[in-house]
Amino acid sequence: MAAETERGAEAPGSPAACYRELSQFAAVTRAALGAAAEGQTFLLHAECSRPDLPRRRLLRFSRHYSLWRDGDGGLAVSRAALSAEIHNQLLSQDSPTGQHRAVLSCCPRQGHELLEVWDSSGRSHSVDLTALGKHGEVYTEGRAPSPHPPPTTQVRAAQPVVPVPALCPAGLWHPLPVPGPFACLAWSRSETQLLYVAEKSWPKPQSPCPWDVPGAARPVEEDEDEEGEQFLYREDWGEALGTRSVPVLCVLDMEGSSVSVLEGVPEHLSPGQALWSPGDTGVLFVGWWHEPFRLGLSACSNRRSGIFHLDLGSGHCAHLADEADSDSARRGAGAHGGLRRALRGGTATAVLGSRQPASRAGHPAAEPHGPAACGHGGGHCHQPDGRVARRVLGAAHPPVGPAGGHLLSPEPSPQPGGVGTAAGGPGAAPLLGAGGGHPDGAWRHLEDPDSPAALQWAEPRRTRTGTQAFEALLLSPLDGAAPHPLVVCPHGGPHAVFDARWRPSMAALCRLGFAVLLVNYRGSLGFGQASISSLLSCVGVQDVEDTQLAVEQALRSEPLDPHRLALLAGSHGAFIALHLLAREPERYQACALRSPVSNLPALLGTSDIPDWRYTSLGLPYSFERVPRAEEVAAMLQRSPIAQAAQVRTPVLLCVGARDRRVSPTQALELYRVLRARGVPARLLWYPEGGHALAGVETEADVFRNCARWLLRHLGQPRRDGTAPCTHGGPAAVPAPR
Repeated sequence: MAAETERGAEAPGSPAACYRELSQFAAVTRAALGAAAEGQTFLLHAECSRPDLPRRRLLRFSRHYSLWRDGDGGLAVSRAALSAEIHNQLLSQDSPTGQHRAVLSCCPRQGHELLEVWDSSGRSHSVDLTALGKHGEVYTEGRAPSPHPPPTTQVRAAQPVVPVPALCPAGLWHPLPVPGPFACLAWSRSETQLLYVAEKSWPKPQSPCPWDVPGAARPVEEDEDEEGEQFLYREDWGEALGTRSVPVLCVLDMEGSSVSVLEGVPEHLSPGQALWSPGDTGVLFVGWWHEPFRLGLSACSNRRSGIFHLDLGSGHCAHLADEADSDSARRGAGAHGGLRRALRGGTATAVLGSRQPASRAGHPAAEPHGPAACGHGGGHCHQPDGRVARRVLGAAHPPVGPAGGHLLSPEPSPQPGGVGTAAGGPGAAPLLGAGGGHPDGAWRHLEDPDSPAALQWAEPRRTRTGTQAFEALLLSPLDGAAPHPLVVCPHGGPHAVFDARWRPSMAALCRLGFAVLLVNYRGSLGFGQASISSLLSCVGVQDVEDTQLAVEQALRSEPLDPHRLALLAGSHGAFIALHLLAREPERYQACALRSPVSNLPALLGTSDIPDWRYTSLGLPYSFERVPRAEEVAAMLQRSPIAQAAQVRTPVLLCVGARDRRVSPTQALELYRVLRARGVPARLLWYPEGGHALAGVETEADVFRNCARWLLRHLGQPRRDGTAPCTHGGPAAVPAPR
């Protein structure tokens, strides 16, 4: 890995030092709100995480609070216990009564998965799932482990634990990690059974044996039917789901400490997100069609899916609803956006998400838009027309509440009022807060703000092009002399969004003296289905024009240096950036890209989402489709590689060798073309990296290299009114090794 320097050599104010300082603030990733038996004291348990750079891992720990009503009817807060690090936990879930907690953990030495049950007396059950051998690895993606240790006091009806969209502590381009679709851990109503999803059990590969020679006799017990199966290709669900192939529904019966795999799920479906039906007589689950073959599922919420009921008595599986039956599907969220609280009032009801007020990024909705359904993927709330109800955030440390952050427990509390919420903004790390029940609706932080002010920002600038609008959010340094150099960041996706949240990497760029422009071009989430659809057939044109228009408007209205512009983007955002470099070769002085899309037709046989290659150009797709010459020509015409001869800007490329979404050979091909034409180019190849280049060490290294590349080619931003220093000047950053 191409690390910048040793930790001991970090200079104050260097990219590494800024990143280290601003990534140390904890992000609230999960919280549970309950109440003590007497009903007067609320117990709030939160899980937090932050990068542990010295140990090159993500540090996860718990915080515990007691909340009670004071004499004025408000809430008083105190710490209920010391924070504690969370070790080896993969999943956890409280029982409906709050008397038990199920914990799935991994034994570090053996690598076995253990499913344990804890109560007020200690551990009551422990089952080694790996040793039983009934199934493969348990699916845990997209689900945070328990934020608190096993219970030691009686609690009453703890509220459902609702994951908060985790803030990517070091991500440059992904505001939210996309949760996996399959994982679950559900208690039966009787609290005697646990339901979860695991990989189907496959025969273990046969190791070479002495008798594997011509003419040698084989053991009698060897199964001849398994010969030739060792190297059989098995499909998986693509990027970030490479070990997920055939999920099965599993039940742990605690009375007998036995595990069974449920039968009756149709063979053409992959089940996930399972819940018990009333009376524990059946199971509700989301099923994804996987015939004739699987396409990438991560961040692709429009894959065909439906809601099914499996009757445990008869084994009959009924199809209740699919994406064609819900407004969620018309928004592109699909049936798997739901089953969050599918059982209410003793009846089985298919609920496609929770309900929360709609809002816009940076400001409340101007008019009512109807209910907003919070989907499963990405943490955004989708309105009926496809717009996203994004977080409403105000000043650096605004009062928290339903309009100031993500609700952690949107269900009614055991007593009126009392709910946790995470609040923050582009210029301040998120905080945990609580409130409710007081006549003035006051909310309060549970922790004192500890993150330093890193930048200033204003409400997003809205631009209307034709009938559709898009916006851009400008982050500016608090100090330093204007005009500031500008780093332009179109997001990836393309159907994603930059919302107004804390991003340590962006704050670190501002701390280094750069202004950052986050562009939500037409096709971004949050502006309605018409905006999303407008980008189809127009990629490489509309998104590029919108980004450039946002840059021009920012240069006209803000104290920015038009001679020091850079591009910083990933995936489809890198696709846009490369088009901008070819369109205006002299406009940008530096470019740093992650997992770039540069050659569209080359992705037909290498990407886990080949259908997007057609859809993005307005071409129909079918599973049996074979590309025609004119379609390949159209894709190549829209590809940045076709205009690479016009690029003059120095380009840094960062790729993961395990990227299933955009093959790293896309960057390798571009790198070779640029080098052959004399354009300064540098390629960083992360052997274990995927499309998102996730991981504490990888993310930190990507940021350091990108920041140094910008400093090298844009020059050190002004601090005291002096001229910027570039390339060979005395304050120039040394060239990366």
